[in-house]
Amino acid sequence: MTEQRDSYSDVIRSLPNPGLGLGLRSKHFNYILEHNPEVDWFEVISENFMDSGGRPHHILRQLAERYPVVMHGVSLSIGSTDPLNKEYLTKLKLLAKEIKPLWISDHLCWTGVNSLNTHDLLPIVLNEESLKHICNRINRVQDFLHRPLVFENPSTYLTFKQSTINEWDFLRYMTEETGCGLLLDVNNVYVSAFNNDFDPVHYIHQLPHSRIVQMHIAGHQHCGTHIIDTHDRQVVQEVWKLFTLAWHLTGGVATLLEWDSNIPDFEVYHAELLKAKQHMSSIFDMELNPEKQEYSEEAVSNPVNFMINDIVVN
Repeated sequence: MTEQRDSYSDVIRSLPNPGLGLGLRSKHFNYILEHNPEVDWFEVISENFMDSGGRPHHILRQLAERYPVVMHGVSLSIGSTDPLNKEYLTKLKLLAKEIKPLWISDHLCWTGVNSLNTHDLLPIVLNEESLKHICNRINRVQDFLHRPLVFENPSTYLTFKQSTINEWDFLRYMTEETGCGLLLDVNNVYVSAFNNDFDPVHYIHQLPHSRIVQMHIAGHQHCGTHIIDTHDRQVVQEVWKLFTLAWHLTGGVATLLEWDSNIPDFEVYHAELLKAKQHMSSIFDMELNPEKQEYSEEAVSNPVNFMINDIVVN
């Protein structure tokens, strides 16, 4: 097991940095095929294409021939107590064999129980028992796929009383025990820090930076007393500041913009991503002032559902 873990660790450290990428959305299919925009790479939601055929799958194959692609899942449910879904894993493996992604990622969460999928990225209790359980499941999935996985820190809205390990330590222990990589969602750090009252700068400093393969940036909705991870607007300045810090600490890794609701035209979407370039060369400003953001009290839908609204059914 130790030899396999070290092997996966070596793979993670050798993964390329493809540059600045965008989440692939069906709204932009025609534009991308017609204009071949200068985007470094695309991230696809794995579940969108595991069961779909016809035009969506045909388009994905074309895009995978033109651009580097990463598969990003929302239903692995690594934190669930359900048995691992072998049918799901088989489909995931077949899709990866076909489009040859640079890596496969998912979330540190659970999405259902008793074979029911809530289509929600539900938070886990962070303690030794859950760490052991999750590491065991990660090892089994990685061995089935014959490749290391990359896991994203989720947005959270509460802290369990049963949690005894800080999230940044949990992620570090997880990578040490399994050889997996990390997807640092900078917006999620900011959202969770505000909702759970911890320092996002300290969080990012404490992560194992050599294990971070990719970063996400996105917009959120500030509701005054809490922040919701909506992915439906531009990235706020405070998140860009955290991105600057993370960029320097990691030495620069693949970075992707997510936009999952109220999706703008491709040119606007791409322009928001390219803002990252100016922050890559910036100096990190230690002052973060979430209370200065404008916020809205309007009702919103479940933010996680924005990630699956784009799912295509055959």
